[in-house]
Amino acid sequence: MSALPKLLVSSVVRGSQQGDSHGGLYLVDIEAGQYEQVIDWNTSGIDWEGRGADRGLRGIVITGKEIFIAASDELFVYDPWFRLIASYRNPYLKHCHEMSLHRGKLYITSTGFDALVRFDMASKRFDLGIAIVAAGGLVNARGFDPNTPDALAPSNILHINNVWVDDNGVYVSGRKMPALVQVTQTQIAMVAGLPRGTHNARPFRGGVLFNDTDSDSVVWAGPEERVAIRTPRYDTKLLTHMDADASGLARQGFGRGLCVLSDRLVAAGSSPTTISIHDLDAGVCIAGLNLSLDVRNAAHGLAVWPF
Repeated sequence: MSALPKLLVSSVVRGSQQGDSHGGLYLVDIEAGQYEQVIDWNTSGIDWEGRGADRGLRGIVITGKEIFIAASDELFVYDPWFRLIASYRNPYLKHCHEMSLHRGKLYITSTGFDALVRFDMASKRFDLGIAIVAAGGLVNARGFDPNTPDALAPSNILHINNVWVDDNGVYVSGRKMPALVQVTQTQIAMVAGLPRGTHNARPFRGGVLFNDTDSDSVVWAGPEERVAIRTPRYDTKLLTHMDADASGLARQGFGRGLCVLSDRLVAAGSSPTTISIHDLDAGVCIAGLNLSLDVRNAAHGLAVWPF
């Protein structure tokens, strides 16, 4: 097996309140068994006056020398030394989760609107919105102008939390969606059924790869095969803030965050923030690194660190 790449990982502290820790951004070297917190969201130097209380870091996309990070309602851009160089806001960004970049267009999930908002890298403008609408047992998609006031009402029926884009279309999934759907210019179609509670679903190896979060497993489901690998668990005596677990705000084993490393290896996140390397061919976890024993501290976005 070749050396594992370093990963950039975001974390969110589930159930935290304004003034509490809201997670941060980490460089993770599983091969060396080391990690470094490169941004502490509470001391990041952001002036939060008027920005709202929900401040966790979510999806990550790295392109060229720019690192795009989704916060709840804002898109931040950092350089490779984690200096903030730009930020962009739009009224239709709310409770953003994952993002996907394709041909100079960044697609951002806006969970609070059951929608995607697209950011054009060349013009540095939000140029398209795609609302995912559930009605009569069917799911449809419609475009809207993200620069027009009142073009879309808030909605969290489907809890849209992931998008993957390639030349075949835009793939969308959510915690309350029973399927991964493909949106093209002419139609929306179901690609594969998904269990409720899913995160990070995307086409992969002729099937679909996803975090089956409610079942604490990373799953690859192909036409004739299914591989499920359990997320790590710890002795509860080692964990902190277990009152949040009892209240239902957080729990260990919550799987979120996926990053494909090769045709057989994927990196996956879980809570308390742990990054694991799974071998889909062998059906086992081959390596991992724990970053926190706070049960509220949950991994969110994962990306290969290219620098």
